[in-house]
This record gives sequence, structure tokens and C-alpha cells, in this order.
Amino acid sequence: MSTRLPRVGLSACFFHADPQRPIFKGKTLLYVEESMAHYVAQAGGLPLMIPTAAGAISLEAAVAEMDGLVLQGGSDVCPRSYGEEPLDPRWEGDHLRDLYEISLIRAFRAAGKPILGICRGLQVINVALGGTLFQDITTQLDGAREHRNWDVYDQLKHEIICEPGSWFAKIHGGDSFTVNSVHHQGIKDLAPDLVVQARSVSDGVVEAISLGPEPKDDDFLVGVQWHPEFQTPEDRDLLSREPILSRFMDAVRRRVEAAHVGS
Repeated sequence: MSTRLPRVGLSACFFHADPQRPIFKGKTLLYVEESMAHYVAQAGGLPLMIPTAAGAISLEAAVAEMDGLVLQGGSDVCPRSYGEEPLDPRWEGDHLRDLYEISLIRAFRAAGKPILGICRGLQVINVALGGTLFQDITTQLDGAREHRNWDVYDQLKHEIICEPGSWFAKIHGGDSFTVNSVHHQGIKDLAPDLVVQARSVSDGVVEAISLGPEPKDDDFLVGVQWHPEFQTPEDRDLLSREPILSRFMDAVRRRVEAAHVGS
């Protein structure tokens, strides 16, 4: 049995070079949001941010050292990443981060390593596999409910409903739950091979996806639209943050053990 901690790669969030920023003037910052690092660590994973490739360390070399990937939330996905022009300058997004994360998704998939996408992570998975997004749900979807409120941020909540008989309903032991909501973009055209696991009640916005109806260890690819890492165990009115991470970490550990046995 391997005693090494599972290494979970976290995609970096970007602060691009800003000559007006009071610290690291004119420098690009790559960072991890603390709640995400703690979320992974509390499940027994060693969270390691994956930087953009440079020098002798290629993206593939970095992926080879990791056992799984978590795609963090953050900035908008750029519409140009799925063949559209921004409908509003506010929705320009971060094309450079898109390219970086799409490359990570493809490399981890090629290596057969598990992937979990959170909020933006769900969206960029859909784009990487050939889908498109609503640039702004409120503007582009008739009858849309509120999915983001800056003033209350992660305290905004709404109901989701699982697809009948879905894997997601099975692992959570029910069909209808409450989640937090901190997004204004969402899946418009679902990518081929992806399956909807859950939707927002009343407007049908996609809230959870997977590759195939039931994720497999050698191709574990799952995304959720909310932020389980922002929750605390005391948030009893929200869908438990544990089952989805537990299934991801189980797949990661089995991948580590298989590699250890084969070495």
C-alpha cells in the first residue's frame, strides 16, 4: 500500500499584470483561494497549485506529478473560447486562463486522472469538450432566476433537482437540494459525451455534469456549478459538501494505488 499523500493539482486563479496594483506592481499573480485548499486538504489530499508551464517543466511534466485535478472558480470564461464575441465588455472573461485550463483538462484526461470542476470549472470543462455558455444567464435566458448577487455573495441560495435515477441523486440520497450560487454564466449547449446530473429549479440551468451517466475511475470528470468549498460542515440547510469530494478523492486514491502496484 502506498503511504504517499494523494497530490491534487489545483488550477491557478490569475491576477494579470497591473501597474496600478500596490503590491507586485506590473506582475502576474497565480493564486489559490484558501477555502479550496482547505476543502481538498480536509479530504486527505495534498493541494498543489499548478503554475503555467515555464522552462524545463512542461505542463505534461507537472501533470505527471499529480494524481488528480480540481478546477477552481473565479473569472468569467471568455466567449471567444467557444467561438463567440462578448455581448458586453464586462463579459470579456479571461481567455489566457481558459487556454491554460483547457490544456490542463486535456492533459489530465490523456493521463486518465480524475478531474473535478467547481463553478467556473464546470463551465470550462463544458467548453473544453465542445460546448457553449450563456454569457449572462439573466440577459440570455427567459425566466431565469437570480444566480448571483454580489451583496450577499455565497449566501445566495436556491434549489436544484437531480435528473431522475442519476448518479448524483444516488450519492446524495435524494432528488432535491439547496445549494449556494455565485455565478452569472452557465451552460447553454452541453458538450458531447457530457451528461446533466442536476438542474436549477424553475429555470433549468445546468448545475451538475459528468462524463457519461456514472463516472469511472479511469475517466472521472465531474463538475458542479456551486461552491461546496465555501460551505462549512454546520451548513445543514445546504447540500452536503462531502459526497462529491469523497467520490473524487476515492478515484484519486485508487489511481495512486494502481500506479503503486504497477511500479
